[in-house]
Amino acid sequence: MATIPQFSYALSGESTDHQLLYSQLPDSADLFELADACTAYVSMLVETVDTVTFATLGKCLLSTLKRLRESCDAELPPYLVEKLMAEENIASCVPDCWQETTLQVDYALALTRAVTSRTLPASVAKELTGLLHDMVWLLAEFVKEPYITAH
Repeated sequence: MATIPQFSYALSGESTDHQLLYSQLPDSADLFELADACTAYVSMLVETVDTVTFATLGKCLLSTLKRLRESCDAELPPYLVEKLMAEENIASCVPDCWQETTLQVDYALALTRAVTSRTLPASVAKELTGLLHDMVWLLAEFVKEPYITAH
């Protein structure tokens, strides 16, 4: 299993930004690690007021979401399959119409492109950035949700 950078939010905002902006995810990062990285990027993005940092975090989020999208189509490694096993069916954190992971990632990608385009009115960009934050966190929860019923 790949080791992704552990982001320490106990550090000052500047140190955390530095960790997020200059830590590389390994090529071997799995679906869960990519989802966790996306939540870290979007959490900082929603709090960032500096335009350069916002743009850089947006690029990092976009890149990581694209990798997450690619890994949605890949076969899961056995250790992830084991984590996704459930004794019984559980209620999902998302509605039935969003049960396709790739659809959720595509929504997050579109929102990321919109908020980082710098073409929206400030009030709209702020609201959409909040929506992006919530969408990415919901996506990360959904990706880790047990859905394979053990027989």
